[in-house]
Amino acid sequence: MSEKKIAVLGCGLWGRNVVRNFYNLNALGMVCDLDEENLAKVKEQYPGIPTTRDYNDILNNDQIMGVVVVTPSHTHFKFVKAMLEGGKHVYVEKPISTVAQEARDLADLAESKGLVLMVGHLLLYHPAVNRLKMLVEEGELGEIVYAQSDRLNINYFKNDRSVMWDLAPHDVSMISYVLGKNPKRVISAVGCSSDKNDIMDITHITLEMEGGAVAQISDSWITPKKHVQLLVRGTKRTAIMDDTVAEHKLTIYDNFNAGNTQLVQSDYLEIEPLKLECQHFVSCCETGKKARSDGENGFIVVSALEEAEKIMLGERAKNLDNVDFALSRSKKG
Repeated sequence: MSEKKIAVLGCGLWGRNVVRNFYNLNALGMVCDLDEENLAKVKEQYPGIPTTRDYNDILNNDQIMGVVVVTPSHTHFKFVKAMLEGGKHVYVEKPISTVAQEARDLADLAESKGLVLMVGHLLLYHPAVNRLKMLVEEGELGEIVYAQSDRLNINYFKNDRSVMWDLAPHDVSMISYVLGKNPKRVISAVGCSSDKNDIMDITHITLEMEGGAVAQISDSWITPKKHVQLLVRGTKRTAIMDDTVAEHKLTIYDNFNAGNTQLVQSDYLEIEPLKLECQHFVSCCETGKKARSDGENGFIVVSALEEAEKIMLGERAKNLDNVDFALSRSKKG
C-alpha cells in the first residue's frame, strides 16, 4: 500500500482486534488511547508502532490518511467530526452516533469534504451474509416477506447505552443489506432491564421494511448460551444463517416440502469479516470510492434505532443523555 497509514483511536478489547488487522495489513501508523494500560499492551505486541494519549497527534500527522474510531458510542460524534474537519478519512465503529441528526451531520460533512466515512457494520463484510444476499437477489427464496435476527449473548459489563445500541446496529444493517431494502417504520419496540433501571439488557424491535417485508430483531445481554441467527423467509424458500457454528452456516429450507433441505456449500472464502472490513477501508481511502457501509447507511440505522428507543422509553429516553459511559469500551472493549 502507499506510504500513508491508518491510525486507531481506542484500543480496548475490540480496538485491539482492529489494531491487529491493520498491523497485519501493514497499514497501521499510530494507536491512541487515554488508558496507559491499553497502550502498554499495544507497545508490547507491536513494537515500533507510535502510541499517544492525545488524539491531536493523529490530526497533526500528515502521514495518517485515515482514522478508525473505536471509542464509547457517546463519544463518536465528537471524534469523527474532529477527524473529518482535519481532513482524515474515518471508519467509526457502530453505531455512528446514538442521535440521528448527528449521524446526518457527519454524513453531510464527509460528503462536503470528499472524504470517506465508513461505519463498522461488520456483517456487511461477512462472507456468509454476502452469499445469502446473492441468493435473495437471484430470487432463490422468492419474494421476501419476513426476516428475523436473534443476537443473544452474555455481557457481564453491560457497558453501553443499552443492548439495542450495542447489538441491533448489526441486525438492522444486515437485514437492510441482505434484502436491499431500508427500514420504513418501527412497528413496535419493547425493552426491559433485569437490573430494574433504564439500561435495557433485552430488546425486541419489529420493523416494516420498504416493499412490505416485516423484520423482527431480538437482542440480549443476559443469555448464557450464545445464539446468533438470521432467518429470511421468501414465498418459495426460507434461509437460516447460524453464525455460532464453525461451518455450514447457511441452510435453505423448502417452504412446502419438509424433506427438501439444502446446506449451502461454502463456495465462498471463510475470511475473518473484520479483516475484509479493514481491507475495504484501506481501499476506499486510497481510491476515494464510497464505503459499502457509508455514512448514509449509518444514518438510516441510527434513525430506526432512535425511533425504537423513543417508543421503548418515552420521556425517560432523555435521562440516558446524562449517563457517563466513559469507562465502557475504552477499558472493557
